[in-house]
Amino acid sequence: MNINATLIVQIIVFLALWWFTAKFVWPPITKALDERAKRIADGLAAADKAKADLVAAERRVADELKKARESAGEVRTGAEKQAAAIVDEARAEAARIISAAQKSAEEEAALAAQRVKDQLRDQVARLSVVGAERILRREVDAQRHADMLANLRSELR
Repeated sequence: MNINATLIVQIIVFLALWWFTAKFVWPPITKALDERAKRIADGLAAADKAKADLVAAERRVADELKKARESAGEVRTGAEKQAAAIVDEARAEAARIISAAQKSAEEEAALAAQRVKDQLRDQVARLSVVGAERILRREVDAQRHADMLANLRSELR
């Protein structure tokens, strides 16, 4: 065999193999690699977008938390003021009720004292009438008058 003929046949086989590979093998591989590179690039872009969205969402959450805390503080302050007002009203109402109860108790005590005085006057008047009747039924005697007055005093006690 001739080395030149072998070399020419090898070159022809090489070129045929190169043409076949370039025509049928490389395009699907290149296409698959391009699609994969595109998917990776899209994934990286989506990851960057998601990262930016996450940062924006965290900012919004922080702002909402800040607003919620401020709102809660305002609500708490309002509730404390309302509670203080209710307590003040309750104290005022309690003072008014106590004052009314004291006045009522004083009036009742005054009425009770007046009733006792009236009853005492009635009893003294009856005893005076009884004592006068006894004095008038008996003879006028200083010693007897003194004894009757002593008895009257003991009855009054």
